[in-house]
Amino acid sequence: MTSTLYTIDTPAAVIDLPRAMKNIARMQDRMNALGVAFRPHVKTSKCEQVVRAQLDAGAQGITVSTLKEAERFFASGITDILYAVGMAPHRLPQALALRRRGCALTIITDSVGSAMEIAGFGRSHGERLPVLVEVDTDGHRSGLDPYGDELLKVASVLHEGGMELKGVMTHAGSSYELNTPEALSALAEQERAGCVAAAERLRAAGLPCPVVSVGSTPTALSARELRGVTEVRAGVYVFFDLVMHNVGVCAMHDIALGVLTTVIGHQREKGWAIVDAGWMAMSRDAGTAKQQRDYKYGQVCGVDGAPMAGYLLGGANQEHGIVVREGDADTDIVARFPIGTRLRILPNHACATGAQFEKYQALSADGSLREWSRFHGW
Repeated sequence: MTSTLYTIDTPAAVIDLPRAMKNIARMQDRMNALGVAFRPHVKTSKCEQVVRAQLDAGAQGITVSTLKEAERFFASGITDILYAVGMAPHRLPQALALRRRGCALTIITDSVGSAMEIAGFGRSHGERLPVLVEVDTDGHRSGLDPYGDELLKVASVLHEGGMELKGVMTHAGSSYELNTPEALSALAEQERAGCVAAAERLRAAGLPCPVVSVGSTPTALSARELRGVTEVRAGVYVFFDLVMHNVGVCAMHDIALGVLTTVIGHQREKGWAIVDAGWMAMSRDAGTAKQQRDYKYGQVCGVDGAPMAGYLLGGANQEHGIVVREGDADTDIVARFPIGTRLRILPNHACATGAQFEKYQALSADGSLREWSRFHGW
C-alpha cells in the first residue's frame, strides 16, 4: 500500500519537496547571479537526498558542523568538505584519518593556542592540514577581530608551522535578529567588508589567502554584491522556518519542513485540541519568542500545509502538544478538530525540529511519500 499523509504514523517530519526544490533553486540562482561559489551547510537536513539535490543544483562542496557529518557524506562520495566549527585538539586524529582516506577536509581555528595545536599535530604526522581562520564580523559568536593583531598571529602560526593557510571565513549569525531588507543588506555588506578586509591584511603581510568565505541564510539572500568573496555558506534556506519568516527572507508558503500530527484529545472549556506532537517532535526552540511575531511552538496548518490563521501550537509537553486559537478560546474546537484530524505544524527552527527525527517523509506534488533517512550525533 502506498503511504500517504493519512496512513503514516505520527508525529512525522515531512519535507514538502516542491517547496524544498524551489528553495534550493532560489539560493543557487542568487549565488550564480552574484558570481560566487556556493557551499551549503548540511547540518540543517543531515540527509543525503537533500544534499544531492543541492549539489545537483550547482553547489560546490559542503559545510558540516560535526565530523560525523563529514564521515557520512564522505562515505557517500562527497569529498570537498569544510568542518566549520573550531577544531578541538582531540578531534585532530579523526580529521587526519578522513584526509588520508581521500577527503579534502578543511578545518578552522580562531586562536593562537588552537593554531599551535593544529600545526604541531600536522608536523608530527607529516600532514599539511588546510585551515581557514575564522573572523568575527558582527559580534555574534566565534572569530577574531578582522582588524586586530591576533589575526596575523594565528595566520602566521599556521603558515610558518607548515600548514596550508587557505584563507578566512565568517558567519553573520546576528542576521537572525533583523527583520528589514535595509538592515539585512547592511549586515551582508558588513559581513563581506570585514571578511575581505581580513583577507587583504593577510595578503599585505605576505600570507596566502585564496579563500574568502562568508554566509548565513539572511545575508546570502540580502547581499547586493560580494566583491572579494570567493564562496558563500548557508543552511536553513533549504527548509526555511518561522524564524526566517519573521526575519523576512521567506514567505509562509516557502517553509518546506513540517511536523505531521494527529488530534488525540480536547479540553473543550479551554479551547484546546491535544495533538501527539509535543516538544520531543517540535523541539523546545523558542526562536520566535523575541521576534516581532511569536509562534509559540509552531504554526498550525491543515494536512495540505496551508496555514490556519490564528491557530498555533501554544504549549507542549514531551509527547503532547496543545493547539490553541490566539485571542479568545475556540469554543468549537471539538467540532473544528475532531479526534483523528491530521495537521501539519511549521517549526520555529528547522534545524532543531529536524534533529528530533530519524527519518523524513519526502512528500511529492502528487501526494506520495518516500522515506529519507537522517542521522544524529557527533
